[in-house]
Amino acid sequence: MFKNYFNIAIRNLWKNKGFSAINIFGLAIGLATCLLMLIYVQDELSYDRFHAHADRIYRIDGDIRYGGSHYDLAVAPAPMGPALQQDCPEVAAATRFRNYDDWLVRNGAQNINEDKVIFADSSLFQVFTLPLIAGDPATALQRPKTVVITAQIARKYFNSTDVVGRTLLINDKVSYEITGVLKDLPGPSHLQFDFYASLSGMAESSNGEWLSNNFNTYILLKKGATPARMATRLEEIIHKYVHPQIRSVMQASPEDLARNGNFIRYTLTPLTSIHLYSNKIAELSPNGAIQYVYIFSAIALFILLIACVNFMNLSTARSSNRAKEVGIRKAMGSQRIQLIIQFITESVLVSLLAMILALGVTHLLLPAFNELAGKALQLGLFTNLWRAPFLLGLVILVGLLAGSYPAFFLSAFRPVQVLKGPVATGFRKGKLRNFLVVFQFSISIFLMVGTLVIYNQLSYIRNKQIGYNREQVLVISNTHTLGDHARSFKQELLGMSGVQNATMTAFLPTAGYRDDEPFFLTPVMDQKKSISMQRWTVDDQYIPTLGMQMAQGRNFSKEYPTDSQAVVINEAAARLMGLTDPVGQKIYELKDMQEKQGNGAQIIGVVKDFNFNSLRKQVTPMILFLRENKGSLAIRIHSNNVPLLLAQIAAKWKSAVPSQPFSYSFMNDDFNALYKSENRMGVISLIFSMLAIFIACLGLFGLAAYAAEQRTREMSIRKVLGATTTNIVQLLSRDFIKLVFIAILIAFPAAWWAMHHWLQDFAYRVAIGWEIFVLSGLLALLIAMFTISFQAITTALANPIRSLRG
Repeated sequence: MFKNYFNIAIRNLWKNKGFSAINIFGLAIGLATCLLMLIYVQDELSYDRFHAHADRIYRIDGDIRYGGSHYDLAVAPAPMGPALQQDCPEVAAATRFRNYDDWLVRNGAQNINEDKVIFADSSLFQVFTLPLIAGDPATALQRPKTVVITAQIARKYFNSTDVVGRTLLINDKVSYEITGVLKDLPGPSHLQFDFYASLSGMAESSNGEWLSNNFNTYILLKKGATPARMATRLEEIIHKYVHPQIRSVMQASPEDLARNGNFIRYTLTPLTSIHLYSNKIAELSPNGAIQYVYIFSAIALFILLIACVNFMNLSTARSSNRAKEVGIRKAMGSQRIQLIIQFITESVLVSLLAMILALGVTHLLLPAFNELAGKALQLGLFTNLWRAPFLLGLVILVGLLAGSYPAFFLSAFRPVQVLKGPVATGFRKGKLRNFLVVFQFSISIFLMVGTLVIYNQLSYIRNKQIGYNREQVLVISNTHTLGDHARSFKQELLGMSGVQNATMTAFLPTAGYRDDEPFFLTPVMDQKKSISMQRWTVDDQYIPTLGMQMAQGRNFSKEYPTDSQAVVINEAAARLMGLTDPVGQKIYELKDMQEKQGNGAQIIGVVKDFNFNSLRKQVTPMILFLRENKGSLAIRIHSNNVPLLLAQIAAKWKSAVPSQPFSYSFMNDDFNALYKSENRMGVISLIFSMLAIFIACLGLFGLAAYAAEQRTREMSIRKVLGATTTNIVQLLSRDFIKLVFIAILIAFPAAWWAMHHWLQDFAYRVAIGWEIFVLSGLLALLIAMFTISFQAITTALANPIRSLRG
């Protein structure tokens, strides 16, 4: 019986090749999109789940409000980890990470810059499942100046993984002994490092400062221990260790802090939530966002639904063509259930063919999608054993979803009615079909509005005045390797044609270091008179090189030797201090926590606010000190031949430090990198919006073709009676355009609500203007008109005599 159903299904599909092709191709695109998003979402949701005790690992995060600033931190004080392990019986193990500078690793005569370097406690392997090819995890990081490296790094430097006991020269100064080699991680993780160096012997790791937060701290809870209980333990830790230091340094009780709106809290973040739910200061790696998982999942589902709707629309639209077949079968004794199974079989067959095509499309598109999404995803039908059964289930589900209504609709025809004459199921009588067309275009217009809003926001970010000029600024990294030659190297570059100015510092608006510290408005360390600010060390050319503007006072100058004891603040700091004219005022910095000593510095100028964080955040208070800092060299260039200038600068670098790599970037590229996820989302949304519209138009084209076919004789009579081609096109298009208008009215409010909420993540954002909706609506109408008009014009231009003779 099923063989008979299958053979009939094949014959019907072949007989109606045009409609079958539209259905299969439309479903294939929908399924391919769904597959890509399935692989992407599965990868995003699987971060750090390969660790044996992933469900019991938590990170200690800081939540601190002090001095007018709020800090949501992924770090905790240095003593936090040891104190938790000592004082809390619920903690099985604790480990810490500290992110210091990149490493220059010696490879023969040449150093290689390595940026995936982290310092870690020896308890690292007690908390995390990081399998070793070689080395003992219990002792690998116990001694100072030891390091565990990945197998990839071992092969890079030694062409072998048998490297335990060998050494690497770091920064041309210190030799680190290799004590372990890591296997490749079995799954995605936010711990993407190539070098795990020992924290043992590092002075900062053993200090007792509870008011300084620099260590990413993780704990492994014992079985049965609950996060709620640990939250109570954290409060006890704060009361036992943090509050006494606050009283000692700032002469303030917790109640005093609360009265002034200040607080210090520590919270737990589950390991498996970090990648998608955490976007805090000092994250170990750039994280994803659960919002994008929801958005891409919804887009994939919408596109698949649009493809299924096409199938339902075209199948029911062709109902009159198959009505006689249904009537004859029923007259010959076929039961309705048999007819339903027949039509469902056809639907599942279409779905299966579409899935086969979708797998091929997905395989071809995956490399481009990986480049776009910044992933290394694989189809993995054989490596992920659940995917093949899932896809088979998806084939059946899509077949049932897309074919259920046509099956029940067609099988309900009465034999007497259909055998007497054609079933009148004109386009305007198909209420469900009309609803489905509205549904398709509502989704398409929703995606179109969303894409335009995203691109408007990204364009706003790229063009917003951010308080400095990032164009034509070359940033050379690791200039500290120049040592005593740093100043002379800078002067040599300033003498080159095409170099306008230069500044040397590790603190740059688009990248580099960040340093928050408390400052006081009086010599007494009183928390009521305290503000928290970014503390940056720069030279006298920092402000002019980056094109910043002074709001009050002056910049640092070599003509004033006393500027070494002076500071420049930004407008946000002046506002927080409550001073309309801060120039000449003094501000005090805590230099010794034990002695509670503060150094005073005179404010000589106020620089206009510039964005040194992502535009998701407001500009926060900042203070600039005139100090030598050799971290990076930012050069403002003006040249018609940038490659030649770069080659000349690289030659001077090689001449100064032959063994050091020449690493550079352009500040504009560094700025754009801050919004990589938004850029990716914008491109992906654009592509999927176009796919959604294409699939919707594919179905609309099929419906228009069928509607024109049904009304060919009517149109011929109208032409004989004097109707023009324009009249015919308008008549055939009117019903469809009405549906697009209804879709516009539904999609606009939903799109505004969704994009309004998305924009709330940005402190600086565009308004959702009316022109976006007008443009989206016009585009939707034009696309629909173009799709319909082709078939309508073909019908209108046909010779009416041929139709009336038939």
